[in-house]
Amino acid sequence: MELAHSLLLNEEAYNHLGEFQKAEFIFEWLRFLEKLLPVTSRADVREKQKKLAEQLISLLNSSPGPPTRRLIAKNLAILYSIGDTFSVYQTVDKCNELIRSKDDSPSYLPTKLAAVVCLGYLYKKLGRILGNSFTDTVGNVLKAMKNAESQGRYEIMLGLQNILNGLGAAATPCHRDIYKAARSCLTDRSMAVRCAAAKCLLELQKEAVFMWSTDLDSVATLCFKSFDGSNYDVRIAVSKLLGTVLARAVTCKQATASARQNVRKISLDEAMELLATGFLRGSSGFLRASGDILKGISSVSRDIRVGVTQAYVVFVSTLGGQWLERNFSALLSHILDLVSQSHPKAIQTQMDAICCRRCISFILRATVGGLLGEKAQIAAAKEICQAIWKLKKVVDVVMSDGNLETRIGTTDVTASQHVLVCALHELGSIIHGLGTTAAPLLQDSSTGVLDAVISVILHPSISVRLAAAWCLRCIAVALPSYVSPLLDRCIERLSALKSSPEAVTGYSFAVAALLGAVKHCPLGIPHGKGKVIMTVAEDLLCSASQNSRISIQRTQAGWLLVASLMTLGPAVVQHYLPRMLLLWKCVFPLSPKDLETERSRGDSFTWQVTLEGRAGALCAIKTFVSYCGGLLTDEVIQRLLPPLPCAVDLLTRLPSIHKMYGNALKTPSMIYRHRLYELLALLPPKTYEGKFCAILKELVADFTATDNQMAASTFLLPPLCHQDDLLLLGPFLQETDHRFIEEQLLLGSNIAGGSLEYDPYSIYEKAAEGDSVPKPLPPALSVISAAVRLFGVIFSHVAESQRLQVLEKLLASIKQTKGARQQTVQANIVSAFSSFLKHLASCKGNLGPEEVRRPALTLVMGALESNNPLLRCAAAESLARLAQVVADSAFTAGLAQVSFDKLKSARDVVSRTGHSLALGSLYRYLGGIGSTQHLNACVGILYTLSQDSTSPDVQTWALHSLSLIIDSAGPLYHVHVEPTLSLVVMLLLTVPPAYAEVHQSLGRCLNALITTLGPELQGSNTAVSALRTSCLLGCAMMQDNPDCLVQAQAISCLQQLHMFAPRHVNLSSLVSCLCVNLCSCYLLLRRAVLACLRQLVQREAAEVSEHAVAFVKDCREDFTPDINIREVGLEGALLSLLDKELDQRLCQDIKETLSHMLTSVAVEKLSFWLKLCKDVLAASADFTSVASVDTTQEEEGTKEDDDVLTFESDERSHPFTNPKWSTRVFAAECVCKIISHCENAGRAHFDIALAQERKQRDSRGDFLVLHLADLIRMAFMAATDHSDQLRLSGLQTLLVVVRRFASVPEPEFPGHVILEQYQANVGAALRPAFAPETPPDVTAKACQVCSAWIASGVVSDLNDLRRVHQLLISSLTKVQAGKEAQSQLYNESASTMEILAVLKAWAEVYIVAVEREKKQSDAHKQTLTITNSTDESYRDFTSSADGLLDLVQADLGTLSKLWLAALQDFALLTLPSEYASQLPVEGGAFYTAETIENARPHYHNSWALILYATALWLTSTGFLVVDPDEGVTNLSRPVTPTTMCQDSSSRAAVKSPEDVNTDIFHLILGISVEFLCSPRSDSAMENITACLHALQAFLDVPWPRSKIGGDQELGVELLNVLHRLILTRESPDIQLATLEVVRQILFAAQEHVREKRRSAEVDDGAAEKETLPEFGEGKDTGGLVPGKSLVFATLELCVCILVRQLPQLNPKVTGSPAVKAGKPQLLSESGSRLVSAALVILSDIPSVCSPEGSVSVLPTILYLIIGVLRETAVKLPDGQLPLTVAASLQALKGILSSPMARAEKSRTAWTELLRSALVTVLDCWDPDGAQQELDEVSLLTAITVFILSTSPEVTTIECLQKHCIEKFKIALDSKDPVVQLKCYQLLLSIFQYPNRAVSYPYIHSLAPSIVGKLQETEKTKPENSAELQVIQEGIKAVTALIAIAEEEHRAYLVACLLPLLISFLLDENSLGSATNSARNLHEFALQNVMQIGPQYSSVFKKVMASSPTMKARLESAVKGNQESIKVKTTPKHAKNPGKSSSIQLKTNFF
Repeated sequence: MELAHSLLLNEEAYNHLGEFQKAEFIFEWLRFLEKLLPVTSRADVREKQKKLAEQLISLLNSSPGPPTRRLIAKNLAILYSIGDTFSVYQTVDKCNELIRSKDDSPSYLPTKLAAVVCLGYLYKKLGRILGNSFTDTVGNVLKAMKNAESQGRYEIMLGLQNILNGLGAAATPCHRDIYKAARSCLTDRSMAVRCAAAKCLLELQKEAVFMWSTDLDSVATLCFKSFDGSNYDVRIAVSKLLGTVLARAVTCKQATASARQNVRKISLDEAMELLATGFLRGSSGFLRASGDILKGISSVSRDIRVGVTQAYVVFVSTLGGQWLERNFSALLSHILDLVSQSHPKAIQTQMDAICCRRCISFILRATVGGLLGEKAQIAAAKEICQAIWKLKKVVDVVMSDGNLETRIGTTDVTASQHVLVCALHELGSIIHGLGTTAAPLLQDSSTGVLDAVISVILHPSISVRLAAAWCLRCIAVALPSYVSPLLDRCIERLSALKSSPEAVTGYSFAVAALLGAVKHCPLGIPHGKGKVIMTVAEDLLCSASQNSRISIQRTQAGWLLVASLMTLGPAVVQHYLPRMLLLWKCVFPLSPKDLETERSRGDSFTWQVTLEGRAGALCAIKTFVSYCGGLLTDEVIQRLLPPLPCAVDLLTRLPSIHKMYGNALKTPSMIYRHRLYELLALLPPKTYEGKFCAILKELVADFTATDNQMAASTFLLPPLCHQDDLLLLGPFLQETDHRFIEEQLLLGSNIAGGSLEYDPYSIYEKAAEGDSVPKPLPPALSVISAAVRLFGVIFSHVAESQRLQVLEKLLASIKQTKGARQQTVQANIVSAFSSFLKHLASCKGNLGPEEVRRPALTLVMGALESNNPLLRCAAAESLARLAQVVADSAFTAGLAQVSFDKLKSARDVVSRTGHSLALGSLYRYLGGIGSTQHLNACVGILYTLSQDSTSPDVQTWALHSLSLIIDSAGPLYHVHVEPTLSLVVMLLLTVPPAYAEVHQSLGRCLNALITTLGPELQGSNTAVSALRTSCLLGCAMMQDNPDCLVQAQAISCLQQLHMFAPRHVNLSSLVSCLCVNLCSCYLLLRRAVLACLRQLVQREAAEVSEHAVAFVKDCREDFTPDINIREVGLEGALLSLLDKELDQRLCQDIKETLSHMLTSVAVEKLSFWLKLCKDVLAASADFTSVASVDTTQEEEGTKEDDDVLTFESDERSHPFTNPKWSTRVFAAECVCKIISHCENAGRAHFDIALAQERKQRDSRGDFLVLHLADLIRMAFMAATDHSDQLRLSGLQTLLVVVRRFASVPEPEFPGHVILEQYQANVGAALRPAFAPETPPDVTAKACQVCSAWIASGVVSDLNDLRRVHQLLISSLTKVQAGKEAQSQLYNESASTMEILAVLKAWAEVYIVAVEREKKQSDAHKQTLTITNSTDESYRDFTSSADGLLDLVQADLGTLSKLWLAALQDFALLTLPSEYASQLPVEGGAFYTAETIENARPHYHNSWALILYATALWLTSTGFLVVDPDEGVTNLSRPVTPTTMCQDSSSRAAVKSPEDVNTDIFHLILGISVEFLCSPRSDSAMENITACLHALQAFLDVPWPRSKIGGDQELGVELLNVLHRLILTRESPDIQLATLEVVRQILFAAQEHVREKRRSAEVDDGAAEKETLPEFGEGKDTGGLVPGKSLVFATLELCVCILVRQLPQLNPKVTGSPAVKAGKPQLLSESGSRLVSAALVILSDIPSVCSPEGSVSVLPTILYLIIGVLRETAVKLPDGQLPLTVAASLQALKGILSSPMARAEKSRTAWTELLRSALVTVLDCWDPDGAQQELDEVSLLTAITVFILSTSPEVTTIECLQKHCIEKFKIALDSKDPVVQLKCYQLLLSIFQYPNRAVSYPYIHSLAPSIVGKLQETEKTKPENSAELQVIQEGIKAVTALIAIAEEEHRAYLVACLLPLLISFLLDENSLGSATNSARNLHEFALQNVMQIGPQYSSVFKKVMASSPTMKARLESAVKGNQESIKVKTTPKHAKNPGKSSSIQLKTNFF
C-alpha cells in the first residue's frame, strides 16, 4: 500500500494487482491524494495536472463504488481549485456525456453515478467559475432522473444539493425545475431518496424565496405526504426542512421583501396553523379532510403526527432561545390548543389522545427544557400556571352547574382534560429540572403554582388528577422542603372531603405520589407521617362499605396509600407491619368454602369493589416485598402465605364470575390477574408449589385467549432478545433523542403508548430511565407481560413430565389459530418460553429428557421462520439459551445442522435471515465456538449469504451473524481474518449507501475483527501491516458514509484501533472527526464520539485538546458547530454540551472525559481551567439574588459585607449562557479537584512568595495561590446560590480553600496570612446557610466550614472572629431548644445530623483553643526561662488564643452537657444488635427510636472530635462537674441525656459525685476501647488520632488515673487494644500517640503501687518493716502471667515498636544474642521519636514490679536498652548524640538508679545482672580498636552512667574496673578532639564521685596521663576552638583533683598545674597579635590562676618565688588584662554557652 502514496497513480504497481486489490489500491491512493493536494505547491500540481486529471477521469469509467466515486469527485474538485481551471469544462462535458449515455446495463450504472457525483463536487468547490455551464448540466441531470432507478435518484438529489451549494444565488434560473424534481423525490418509495430530496430542498430554500413565500403551503403539504409511511431518518430530514422553511418565513426581513415583490411575510400564527394542519389532518389536503370528518374517519397516520411534532421542535430551535422567551405564551397556547376541544378529532379515542399528549409533551420538553435558561424556564412555568388557572375556571363553571344530566354530558370537561395533563406534566418537568432553584417560583404568591396544581386534583377526569399528583411529586423531588407540608395539606383535604369521589381518588394519588418522592429526598420526612397515613388508609378501607357511591374510590385510595407507604423502606415499614398484615389477612376469605358462597352472592358492583380491594392488597404486598426485602423473615413470609391459595382460587373462577356479571368486570379482573402474577413472580416459588398447576393453566389461557387482539410482541420481545441483535431491527428499537414519541410507531395502530391512567399505582414508582413520567401499559398488555415473567419463574420449577404436557398444549394452540391471531399467540408463547429458558439458565436448571426437547425445538424453529423480525431475533436468542440449558454438544451440533440444511435449500428471505442469525447466536452462552469444523462451515455459508446483493436484508443478517461468530470464535478465527477483512472492505466499496443497515452490519464485523486481532495490530511484519491498512481503509469508508450510525461504527472501530495500535491511528484526523460530530442530532453518534473521547483523553489529553483547537482554526469547511471550540477549547465545548445534553449516560461520559482531562492537564493549564469553571459559575450570578445574603449584621460588619456582594458587576458576554444548576455543581466539583491536583504538583501552588519568584523567572509558570481571589469568588457564588446542591458544593469548595490556604503567609504583611483579606467574603458566604429556612444538610456543611475557619487561625482579631462565631452560637441556641423546636419538614435524623454537626464544629473550635493555649503556656514558660522581655507580637498572639478560649468558655457549660449526651447516644448506638432490647424506648438525646438506622452514620461522623473535646473539658475541670447555673461546684448533678431536657425537680434518685464520675469514666473509656479494638479499615485516621488524644487528656487527670491504676485488668485490656492498634496502623503519629497513652497507663500503675506502699508503711508503722507484704507485679515469686500482667503487656508493646524500627534487636534475626550485628544506623526522625518514647516506658517498668518481679524483667529491659545503644550509636559531627542514644542512656540511668537495685530482696540478683550488662557494653568495642564503628563517646558515657549510678559493688570488681580504665586510656589517646573533650568531662564527673572506692582507682590510673597530656600541649598551642576546649576541660579536671586531693598531696598538684597555666599566658605585646584560640586560652588560664592563687596561697608563693620568669610573665599578663578591661567596659564571657536548654537537659545523664 505504500506504493499508493504518490501524487500520480503508480500504474505499474496497479496493473500487477488482482481485481479486488486494485479497488483497494485506488481507494488508498485517492485518500492519500485528498490529503496531499492541498499541501502541494501550485507549481507542482500544474506540472502534473493534465496527467492526473486523465487518470482520475479514466477511473470514472472503471465502475467505481460509492466511496471511491466520492473521493474521485473530491479530488477532481480540489485539483481544479488549486491548479488551472481551463480544462475543467472538458471534464464537465465528459461527465454530462457519461450521464447522457443510453447504456442502461447494471454494469454501466456506477459510471453514470460517478459522473453525477463528480458534477456535484465540481460545482460545490468551483461554484461560479463554472457559472454559465450549469443550466445545461442541471437540465441534463434532471432529464436523466426521469428514468433513473432509486440509486440514481438518490445520487442526483445529493448532486443537485452540492450544485446549489456551490452556485448560491446564481442558480436561480433552475430553482423551479429542481424544486419540481425534488418534490417528486420527497414522496419516493425509497426512503434514502426522500432523505436526499429533503437535503436538496433544504439547500434550495436558502436562495429560492418562493419556497417560504408563495409555495409555502404546498411545501408543507408535500412534507406531510413525505412523513406518511416514512422511517426515522426521513422524519429527521424532512422535519428539519419543514421547520427551517417555516422559521425563514416567519423571520424574513421586510427589506428583501420589498426588493422582490410578491413575497409575503407570514405571521407566527399562520406558520403554526400550517403545522397544526399536518398534526390534526395529516397529508390529505383541506378539501378531502372535510369529507373524512363527515364520515368520522380518523385519517392522520401516526408517522405524520410524529414528523410534524419533530418539525415543531426544529421550527422553535431554529428561531432560538431568545425568540422562544419572547413568544412562549403564543407558542404554548397554540400547542395546548392542539389537544383541546376545538379539535375533537385528534382526541376522539383514548389511544389518539395519549399519542397526541405525548407529542405535545415532547414539543414542550424539547423546547423549554432544551433552549431556555433557568430564569426563562421560571417565566415559562408561570405561563403554564396561568393556562392551568384558566382551564380550572372553565371546569369550575361546568361543575357548579347543579343539573346532573348536563354535568355529565359536558364535553368541555373531558376535552380540557388533555390540555391540563400536558400542562401539568410540563410544569412538573420544568420544576423537576430546576431543582431548588425553583424556590422563588413557588414562593411567588401571584403565580400560585401549588394552589393551581392542588386545585385541579379535584378535576372530574382521572388522568388530570393523576397528572396533578405527578406534578406534586416533581415539586417534592425538586424542593424536598415541600414534601412534608404538601403531605399534611393533602391528608387534611383527604380527611375533610371523604365523601367526594374525586377528592378521595385525587388526594390519595397526591399522597401516594409524594410518598414515592421521599426516596429521592435524602433528608426524608418526619417519621410520624407514616403513622398518620396508615391511620387514614385503615379508615378509608373500613368506611368503604358505608357509602356505595364511593366504595370503589375509598377501597382504591386505602390500598394505594398502604402500597405507597411501603416505598419508605424497612426502617419505617417495620412499625406498621402487623397492621398491614392484618389488613391483608382480612381482604381474602379464609377457606375455599367461603369463596364459593361469596361467588353466589353479590352483584356486578360489589364484585367490582371486591376485585379492586383485592388487587390493591396484592399490589401493596408486592410493593412491600420489593422495597422491604430486609423485613422478609421466614416468620413474615409465613404470615403472608395463608391468603395466597384463596387468591389463586379466585383467579381460576374469574372467567365464570365475568360471565355471570357481564363486561363491567373485564378491566377489574384483568387488573386483579396482573397484580397476582406480579406478586407471585416476586415470592419464592416454593411458597406456592401446591398451586403451580392451577396457575399454569391460567397463564396458558392468557397467552392463547381468543379475544386478545393486541399484539404485545413489541413490549414482550425486546427485553428477551439480546441487545446486540436488536440492532438488526433498525433505529426502531435503538435509543434516539426522539424515543419518547417514536415509541408509538413501534406499537402498531391499535395500541397507544403507556400512560398513567392505565395504572394509578405506578404513580409512586420510579419512572423508567429517560422517561419523565411512568408509562404503564394498558391492562390487556401488562397482564401478558406479567404472565410471561411468572411463566418463566414457575415453569423452571415444575416437574419435567408436566413441562411436556404444557409445551404440547402451547404448540397445539399455535396451530389452531390463523393469520394475525396466530402471530399474536405465537409471540406470547415464544416470549413466555424465552423467559423460562432465561430463568432456567440463571438458576442452572436442566430442560429435561429428549421428549421435552422435541416440542421445545419445534416451538423455537417455528418462530425462527416467522414473518415478524422481532420474533426471529427472540427465537435465535431462545435457541442459544436452549443449547445452554441442554448443555450437550451433540444436541448443539444437531441444531447447527438444521440451520445449515435450511440455509442450503431455502430461498425465501425470512428463513435465510432467521437461520443465519441462529448460527451466529448458537454458541453465545456456551463459552465460544470450540470446533474448527463448525466454524469453517458457518463462515462458508455466511460469506455466500453476505454477498447476496439482491436482498439487503439477508446481507445485513448474515453479516451481523458473522460478527457474532468472530466474537465467539476468538483465537480460532485467526485463519479467517484475512479473507473476512477482504470481504468487508469489498462490500464497503460496493454496497450502495442507501442500504445503511448493511453498512452497519459491516461496521460490527470490522469491530469484531479488530478485537480479535487485538494487540497484534502493533506488529510490523508485512502481513500485519496489510491487515492494519485494510482496517484503516474500512474505517475511512465508514467515516465517509452519509448514515450517522455507520459513522458511529467507524468511530468505535477507530477507538478500538487506537487502543491496540495507537501509533497507527492519525489522532488529529480522528479528533477532527469527533469535533464535527460532537453535536450530531443522532444520539448514538454522540455517544460513540464521547466514548471515544473518554478513551483518548485517558492517554493523551493535552494532544487531543490541541488537535481540537487546531482543527477549528484551520477549518476552511463550513463547519459551525453549536459549541464554540475556538473560544473555550474542547473542554469548554464539552462543558456547554453537558449543559444542553439530556441523555444521562452521555452526561456521565462527558463528566468522566472532563475529569480525565482535568487530571492530566489542569495543573499545566491552570488559568484556562479556572476561567472555565468561573465562567460557568458566574454565568448564573445575575440569578443569584443578592438579597438572599442578609447583611443586617452589627455595625462594623455591614460595610465590608456589602462590598463583597457587589463584585458581580462586570457585564461581559459569557461563553456560557445560563448554565443549569447541575452543570454549575460539576464546575464547583472541578474546582475542588483542581486544588487537590495542585497539592500533588508542588509547594509553589500554596506559597505565594515562591510562586511570585518563579513567575518572574518564567512568565509562563502558573500557580494556584495567584488565583486565590478567583477561588474565593467561585466558592462564594456557589455557596450563595438558590440551588441547595450548588450551595453544598460551594461550601465544600470554601472548606477546601480554607484548609489548604490557611497557613499561607502574606509576604507583604509579615505575621499575617493571605486569607485574612477575604474574611468578609467568607462571612457573607456562610451567613445565608444559617437562615431559619435553610435545609439541615446545608447548615451542617456550613458548620464544618465555620469551625475550620475559626480553627484555621486566619483571623486573629476577636471582633472579626465574632461574626462567624455568632453563627455557631445561633445554631447552638437552636440545638438547646430541644426536640419540640425542631423543624417538622424533614426526617428526625436530619435534625440529628444538624445537631451533631453543630456539636462537632464547637468541639473542633474548643480543641483548637485549648491546644493554642497549651502552646502559648509552653512558649510563655520558655520565654520566661530565656528572657523576661515580652515581645509585641507575642502579646498579640496570647490575646487571640486566650480570646478564642474565652469565646468558647461562655458556652462550655451547655456544650459539655450536650457533648456528653451525644456520646451517651453514640455508645448506645454502637451496642451489638443482641442488646437492642436494652435501648431506651423513646430514643436518645438527639435521635428517636424510629430513626435509629438513619441517625447512625451521623454519629459515626462526629463522635471522635466530640469525645476529644469532652476529655479536654473534663481535664480542665479536673473531673469536677461544674454546673454554671448554680455557680458552685455541684457534684450531685449527673450529666446524662436522660436528665438533659428535664427540670431539676423531677429528677430521680440523686447520684453521688463518685458515681457520676464513674459513669463518665466508663462512657469515655468504653467508647474509646470499642472503637480502637476494631477500627474499620476505612475509619479516618483523624478519628483514631482524636480518640488517642482524648485518652491522653483523660489520663492527665489524677482521678481517672487512679481508676485505671487500681483496676489492673482494665489497664491490661487497654494495653492489648493499643498493641493491636500499633500492629495495624503504620502512621508514626498514631504510634507516638499510642505510646504516650501507654506511658500514662504505666504512670497510673506506678502511682497506685506507690500509694499502696505508702499506706502500708503508715498502717504497719516502722517497727514491722521486715514483714511488709510485697506490692507490685511479680509478688514474691517474680512470675508474670501473660494476659493478666500489666508489665508483660507493656513489654510486649515496647518490643513490638523497637523490633519494627530495629529488626536486629530480635535474637531470632541475628541468630543469638551474642552475634555481632552490622553497622549502627541512624533512624528517621519519626523512628527515633518512637524508639525514644518506648525506652522511656521501659525504664519505668521496674517501679511497678515487686523486687522479685523486677528481677524477672530486668534482663529483657537491659538487653533492649543496650541493644538500642549498640545499634544506633553512630558518630555525629561535634560529638552530638543521636536522639535514640540519648534516650537509651537516660533509660539506662533510670534503671540503674532504681530503688530495686538496693532493695534487700533483689539486690544480689540485680548486682549480678548489672555487672553482666556492663560487660556487654564493654564488649561493644572493636577488639583491635582499629575499625571502631560505634561512637566511643556514647559507650564511654554508658560506662560512666554505670560507674556513677549503681552501687559501688557492681563496678568495683577489679577485672571490670581495669577494663573500664583501659577504655578511658584509649579515649585519652584518641586523635579526635571531640572524643578527648568528652573523655575529660566524663572523668571529671567520676573524679568528683563521693565514694572513694569508686573514684580513686580512676584517679590513680588516669590523672598522671592527663597531666602529661596537658604538659605536651605547653609546646603545641591550640590551633582551633575544639583543641582549646580539650585543654580547658583537662585543666578543669586537674583543678577538680586538687580540690579532692588530701592535704599532703595538694601542694604537689598545684605545683604541677601552675607552671602549665602560666605557660598559656600572653604578655601585653603579644596579646594584640595572638589568634583567637590563644587569646581565649590566655583569659581562661588567667582566670584559673586568679582563683588558685588565693585558695592555696602558700604553695602559690613558693612556686612564684622559685621561678622569677614565671612571676614576670604573670605580672605582665595581669597588667595587660587590666588595660583591655579599661578599653572594653563590658567584660567578655569566656564561657562557651551550651546548646539550647532543651538539648542540655537531654544530654545531662548524671
